[in-house]
Amino acid sequence: MDSSLLQWRLLPLLALVASVLSVFFASRSFQGTQGNKCSLLPHDHYWVSSKRIVTPDGLISGSVEVNRGIIVSVVKEADWHKKQKSRVKVIDYGEAVLMPGLVDVHVHLDDPGRSEWEGFPSGTKAAAAGGITTVVDMPLNSFPSTVSPETLKLKIEAAKNRIHVDVGFWGGLVPDNALNSSALSSLLDAGVLGLKSFMCPSGINDFPMTNITHIKEGLSVLAKYRRPLLVHAEVEKDLEIEDGSENDPRSYLTYLKTRPTSWEEGAIRNLLSVTENTRIGGSAEGAHVHIVHLSDASSSLDLIKEAKSKGDSVTVETCPHYLAFSAEEIPEGDTRFKCSPPIRDAANREKLWEAMMEGDIDMLSSDHSPTKPELKLLSDGNFLKAWGGISSLQFVLPVTWSYGKKYGVTLEQIVSWWSDRPSKLAGLHSKGAIAVGKHADIVVWEPEVEFDLDQDHPIHFKHPSISAYLGRRLSGKVVSTFVRGNLVFGEGKHASDACGSLLLAT
Repeated sequence: MDSSLLQWRLLPLLALVASVLSVFFASRSFQGTQGNKCSLLPHDHYWVSSKRIVTPDGLISGSVEVNRGIIVSVVKEADWHKKQKSRVKVIDYGEAVLMPGLVDVHVHLDDPGRSEWEGFPSGTKAAAAGGITTVVDMPLNSFPSTVSPETLKLKIEAAKNRIHVDVGFWGGLVPDNALNSSALSSLLDAGVLGLKSFMCPSGINDFPMTNITHIKEGLSVLAKYRRPLLVHAEVEKDLEIEDGSENDPRSYLTYLKTRPTSWEEGAIRNLLSVTENTRIGGSAEGAHVHIVHLSDASSSLDLIKEAKSKGDSVTVETCPHYLAFSAEEIPEGDTRFKCSPPIRDAANREKLWEAMMEGDIDMLSSDHSPTKPELKLLSDGNFLKAWGGISSLQFVLPVTWSYGKKYGVTLEQIVSWWSDRPSKLAGLHSKGAIAVGKHADIVVWEPEVEFDLDQDHPIHFKHPSISAYLGRRLSGKVVSTFVRGNLVFGEGKHASDACGSLLLAT
């Protein structure tokens, strides 16, 4: 048979197959977006418009085109009508701010093993309601801790089909694996985005503290992978606390005295003795040290600034609770405010804000660290025995904005602290910006809208009653959250299916 005739006879069959496939894929896409599935929006190709879009080139009035979860164009208002096609859905958010979704690199979701503390479903719902499109889960507070490929697999299995935003994982650097390069390599090969260690007891039995030798060896392995080591930088020292009524365990100042700034300074000084190896040409070039939840804005921060000036590959984060609260205002017995390192005095808070505005602190994270209410000992109010950790995941954006306004915080700075720099730390290069080729991870919010965070406000993490932010009046209402183009949260509702993606390093 003539080949052209054969092709001609095949054309109707090919057209039928193509039609069936197009219907199949369109159906899948539609089901995944319309029928209360992955998205509240029944479109995978659309535009979102706003008078205030935060891009790498600054604030613009314009539109963002999304197609199949990817940002395919970003145009200013004057150019938009040349590109927009009438058949494509347009969502106009008016004066609301469009910016990249937040990337929270310090979250304890406690799953598996302690899901009664939080869990992937509730934690990631809270993230979505707060404009957070990516979280990186810490390796401890779940059980078992994530310190091996096997325990990472348990974490991955627990997360599948139960996450409403994208989730990555840090692995644990502990004494059992720190001196075993093949064990660390196996954990990194399994997909963790980097490692986390404690320089003091973690409070979790299967996550013991590391010493400087463990850290040095860990950095040598991380250098080959070009991934970071996150460090809880406190080191225990002998304390001289006088006996007497001044040491009432219900007094926050009693707890504050048990974790002085010298603990942070001592740990950071020790840590920086090995970060010099991360300099260009050093034995650990390619590795990176990230100091988590800095509280001390004096000598500890000075040490970090000096190390950076010498070329050490070092970054540092702080958390909204250190920027919002001060020791003087914490009520007696209100253990919701207990965390480590502790919230310090108002003068220290001012210095932290100064460091944020001057760029000496690189980024922010929530350090969302919930537990069961009974472990907070709210009825006893014993700061010395209560579980330490601040529950905040859903509110870090309005908290940062509300408390930062008096210091002149800009939308561009919010993006830098919460999206751009965290995504780079975690090696998530498809995140962190509204730019062509990036994932369509977008938060839409109204900075001027105020709300009372009270019992009537919808709170999605598991135990709202233990949040230190209850009772606060905040500015910055999250309107919509898109994750890879899916509208996962909008008008106070979540998409019913948990369609977040797992983020594994390769």
